[in-house]
Amino acid sequence: MENRLPEIIDPTHLADKRGELHGQIPINRLTRLAEQLVNDEGVVTVDLYFGREGRTPKIDGNLKATLMLECQNCLDGVEFQINHEVKLGVVITFEQVERLSEELEPLLLEEETILLITLVEDELLLHLPDYPKHSHDCIANKAVKKHTVAFDEATTQKPNPFSVLAHLKSTGEA
Repeated sequence: MENRLPEIIDPTHLADKRGELHGQIPINRLTRLAEQLVNDEGVVTVDLYFGREGRTPKIDGNLKATLMLECQNCLDGVEFQINHEVKLGVVITFEQVERLSEELEPLLLEEETILLITLVEDELLLHLPDYPKHSHDCIANKAVKKHTVAFDEATTQKPNPFSVLAHLKSTGEA
């Protein structure tokens, strides 16, 4: 797969040409997203198709990534899979936003071009869960593990106070 994604795109021009973009972006390049993650390893797979719906330029496609978020229950890392379907209508005015079909989300452009990385990062940030957490009861598991470790440490680290008596008994000095 060709992995050469442009830095800056002109969605209207790409829509006129029925352009396609395919490639990967390292997650560590998405700085706003990386701030929300436990680690910034991995990549986002980008597949975008440009076209028109009537006179409106549109972007269809898919973004895939595996992100490591912080579980809000146990504060450990939790894997979060994103397989986001992109359906954007490119607009430049609020009046155009109101005329978009219901299946398209607006991409309001202030200029003719946009950074591709900004577009991808915005879409991913919008689909992060508010309170990421494990699907299992991670707090109970963490509490059991903590108490088990504490019990094991308590039983193995303290010397037996009667060991001196056992020594006296075996030597017959009592």
